[in-house]
Amino acid sequence: MNAIPRYRSHSGSALLSAGFRPFFLLAAAWAALAVPLWLAFFAGAGAVPTLLSPPIWHAHEMIYGYAAATVAGFMLTAIPNWTGRMPLQGAPLAGLAMLWIAGRLAVLLSADIGAAAAAMLDLAFPVAFVAVIAREIVAGRNWRNLPMVGALTLLLAGNALVHAEALGWSASSELGNRIGIATFLMLISLIGGRIVPSFTRNWLTRQRPDGSAPASFGWADRGALGATALALIAWIAAPEAAATAWLALLAAMAQGVRLARWRGAGTWREPLLWVLHLGYGWLALGFLLLAVNRVAPLLPATAALHALTVGAIGTMTLAVMTRASLGHTGRKLTAGHGTTAIYVLVTIAAVLRLLAPLAGAQYLLMLNLAGGAWTGAFGLFVVLYGPPLLTPRVAAVTVRAP
Repeated sequence: MNAIPRYRSHSGSALLSAGFRPFFLLAAAWAALAVPLWLAFFAGAGAVPTLLSPPIWHAHEMIYGYAAATVAGFMLTAIPNWTGRMPLQGAPLAGLAMLWIAGRLAVLLSADIGAAAAAMLDLAFPVAFVAVIAREIVAGRNWRNLPMVGALTLLLAGNALVHAEALGWSASSELGNRIGIATFLMLISLIGGRIVPSFTRNWLTRQRPDGSAPASFGWADRGALGATALALIAWIAAPEAAATAWLALLAAMAQGVRLARWRGAGTWREPLLWVLHLGYGWLALGFLLLAVNRVAPLLPATAALHALTVGAIGTMTLAVMTRASLGHTGRKLTAGHGTTAIYVLVTIAAVLRLLAPLAGAQYLLMLNLAGGAWTGAFGLFVVLYGPPLLTPRVAAVTVRAP
């Protein structure tokens, strides 16, 4: 996602000129709002107006609400590069964004509108999105990225399983959420494996032309992808099985080796790069915690889950959102103080969320501090990146990074 063709804004609207603009802004705003809303429900401040149980609603909205919007922004912006076709703009893009918003409201208010209406409204977005992406990839004969359609179809299926429980058809909401999390983690492994070493190599070449560069794609990468896929399939099917723990350990070691080959230590002077390595590192740590928890439960099972979600998914999506927003709006590809603060806040959120179960009587305090850091990170994204996302692209040489 280095660059996209510089198309003019459609009908004079910068917001609707490229997919990353509305979807990154919507994703960050929802992430900043949904977590404090969940914390209020958790503290007993009021009844949740949804048919989903509070924990299931929280997980569903982080996966199929927030994370799904970030993927939409990424793919709608990357696909013109992959296919050479015009990006989705104007009214069609607005319609897709409205479907996503309708889904968020429908799930939240499902106790009032009913499970069937909520399911139809919420699933309308992933159905339409799969259709759009499939059309673009097939029309552009971009067969290399056809697996992305498979990943989006998995997200649609996982979301449908959550709604199936709300409809009283099956006890499948936890399975549906695991499918969603696993799909996003595999996407991080696949897409991160492209962009992290590529961006690192480009930066290191400029900074130290004679220095060491990230290793090229090879046996370690193929092994890490295979081990990760096996571990995630096992976790979806049997999260408590001993075999799942061993596969998670194998995935953790393989991902650790892969990450070490990307020379992340040399990027410490550029937050826009080291945050990618940090986010990918959470992936390896999360798998390690999955394995360790099965053998010696030093931390609650939720520690591994939140290392993979708040840590890996939260950090990597923010890293991609900030970098893509800077590059595609004409800002310099370097992190300013505000962007660095976003990365620090999401890291604090992940660490505090992992440690909260160990805080004893201070559990709620730690939980709220973690939520505050998370909301701070995404709220700051909205404040800093909202203006660039709402206005036309500018000349990169004249505008500093937020």
